[in-house]
Amino acid sequence: MAEFSLSELETIIAQRAQSGDPDSWTAKLFAKGMDKAAQKLGEEAVETVIAAVKGDKKALVSESADLIYHWLVVLGIAEVPLDDVLRELESRTGRSGVAEKASRSKG
Repeated sequence: MAEFSLSELETIIAQRAQSGDPDSWTAKLFAKGMDKAAQKLGEEAVETVIAAVKGDKKALVSESADLIYHWLVVLGIAEVPLDDVLRELESRTGRSGVAEKASRSKG
């Protein structure tokens, strides 16, 4: 299988968002805005959890793909580059998850 990256998917999403193609789910989500995209992200998150709890690996793979796609759409609508998220994750790798969580401001 050829290597495929989240960065490539982010680029594809950005292109389709601008396409105006009436047959593009991505273009439709961008046109409907954050409320609809965030709703879809939440739905996919729940479906991913259900697949995981059921131990359905095939569904878990499929729902995870849907979840990641919709997450990137939400980031795109919010104009948050994937690289910002990756930098945040990278900054957390030098300390334990417990210490990182404790360092976050409450609010």
